[in-house]
Amino acid sequence: MKLELKLFATLRPYLKGTCEDGALEMPDESTVADVIDHLKLPEEQVRLVFVNGRHAGRDQVLRSGDRVGIFPPVGGG
Repeated sequence: MKLELKLFATLRPYLKGTCEDGALEMPDESTVADVIDHLKLPEEQVRLVFVNGRHAGRDQVLRSGDRVGIFPPVGGG
């Protein structure tokens, strides 16, 4: 299945060589955790995940065409 993926801030470099155009091909019935693992994202660097604009857990099963956004922890002052 094909997903539309966006990684933000410090996670963006993990797109290089895998899906630089934002299109990610994953097996059917993949979960958010499968995407994180596939991209080799450090677990401690994944803070928020949105699927189709809604907060999602790592166990959420994805469908073809889903838009997935993954955010690292952010700080500010």
